[in-house]
Amino acid sequence: MTTRILPTVGDPDAARSITTLLSQLPDTEPVAPVVDSTQLIDTLARLAAESVDELPEIVVVHERIGPVPALELIREVALRFPAVGVILITSDASPGLFSAAMDSGARGLVALPLSYEELVSRVQAVAQWSVGVRRHLGHGGDVFTGAGGRVVTVSGAKGGVGATLTAIQLALAAQASGRGTALVDMDLQSGDVASFLDVQFRRSVVDLAAITDISPRVLADAIFRHDSGLALLLAPGEGERGEEVTDRAARQIVSALRSRYEIVVLDCGAQMSGASAAAVEMADTALLLTTPDVVAVRAAKRTVRMWDRLQIRKAEETTVVVNRHTRSTEIQPPLIHKITGTPVAATAIPAGFKELQGAVDAGRIHELESKSTVKQALWGLAGELGIVKAPEGDRKGGRLRGDRGSVSFRRRREAGG
Repeated sequence: MTTRILPTVGDPDAARSITTLLSQLPDTEPVAPVVDSTQLIDTLARLAAESVDELPEIVVVHERIGPVPALELIREVALRFPAVGVILITSDASPGLFSAAMDSGARGLVALPLSYEELVSRVQAVAQWSVGVRRHLGHGGDVFTGAGGRVVTVSGAKGGVGATLTAIQLALAAQASGRGTALVDMDLQSGDVASFLDVQFRRSVVDLAAITDISPRVLADAIFRHDSGLALLLAPGEGERGEEVTDRAARQIVSALRSRYEIVVLDCGAQMSGASAAAVEMADTALLLTTPDVVAVRAAKRTVRMWDRLQIRKAEETTVVVNRHTRSTEIQPPLIHKITGTPVAATAIPAGFKELQGAVDAGRIHELESKSTVKQALWGLAGELGIVKAPEGDRKGGRLRGDRGSVSFRRRREAGG
């Protein structure tokens, strides 16, 4: 049997050296190397969507890979693609790093400079392990092997532009369409998801921050099950505790949620932290909310540029959503697209202060009336983004079961509020 090996190396010279040595190993087939953590996850997700058998048996990760650090990348691969064995290549072969690599999910560690004998030994051992795991999965094992659920982040260009309302309604639309959905309040210091949904809670995302292995039971203990069916992971009641959620903790939490829910929606607020930045970087879809005014659009442009400078998100991979849109405003979506350099969602959310006021004040935003133009637009946006699924036999109208008449996948007529 030929063992497929996917090298993950950022430096071109190191990539050539490692690939050349791997090609000399018996019964191995190194594939074209990937150059960063994002490309690795995207490649594995694409292959896993076809079949577990399409995945390489081994991924080799170089210690200086980026932008996600090597150990965090190994942890994510181990969680999302457990049939893939990971080998870390590092110049530090100390017992401490070996232990940390094993805790992260690596199946082996090879020291630099590379030794042919050591590499052969590690590759053969990890290949046997990978084959055993796949044999188990082929006989009805319940280990999660798919590419994972879809992660959608909702960020605000500045405070008060409607990120929380948007995140909640997108999650409700996905849940109503029959998809298991988690809603996470990643606005750690001033999150309002609990207030919008009138939720009293004790546990929060902070309770998962110090846990290195988030099991299904541990995750379930931190989740609040809302009447709507949404799984809620809320921000801490004490805002200062938000600092306990590091970027590393956020990656583990998002990966754990992705492995257990079809749709994961995160309200990241308007203030960027290490945790929210990590979430945006990991997201399949990153939304940036703005209103059609000069201050908000300038803030959106600053945010897009900052994400690009920090290698969090490229402009072309960010979707701007225009909230409180009216036909009379001078700043229209095409101009926002030109200013920010990002795609702009075709669905603009109309201004509707009066129809929202009662539901917001009562903390019952999940009971917003179906005739609400804001709700119709937000659920239409969910359809545009592809995070809802239409019931069989009702694809023509695009409506979601349980909220008759409130959803259309077509762009709704814009309305003022």
